[in-house]
Amino acid sequence: MKTIKPKDIKKNWHLIDAKEKILGRLSSEIAMQLMGKNKSIYSPNLDTGDFVVVVNAQKILLSGKKEKQKKYYRHSGYPGGLYMKTAQQVRESKPENLIRNAVEGMLPKTKMGKVMLKKLYVFPASSHPYQDKFKN
Repeated sequence: MKTIKPKDIKKNWHLIDAKEKILGRLSSEIAMQLMGKNKSIYSPNLDTGDFVVVVNAQKILLSGKKEKQKKYYRHSGYPGGLYMKTAQQVRESKPENLIRNAVEGMLPKTKMGKVMLKKLYVFPASSHPYQDKFKN
């Protein structure tokens, strides 16, 4: 078996349209591409994943009653500093955080997971600054 060296890894760019897609199913696809598990050269100790650009994050779907019942928490670090938002409130303020949060939960909780998450670019509308990466 031949070992893979970091210089041999070729990073591709993927454009994903989130319009009318379910959040969890789309997030698992994105996480697989960020980790590189869809490639034959996958190695858990190397970052073999690709760059992913997600557009139309505002139009993503949540199944069931998750729009009103799913909650996102954060804490300031001070006593009584717990903040809570529903998925509907997150969609209104920053819809790209819905996808980013779901994908982050599916990536490894290591330094490598943070490197993988930096290769994810999410935009609420269909326009993005990476048009030149997809023209072949």
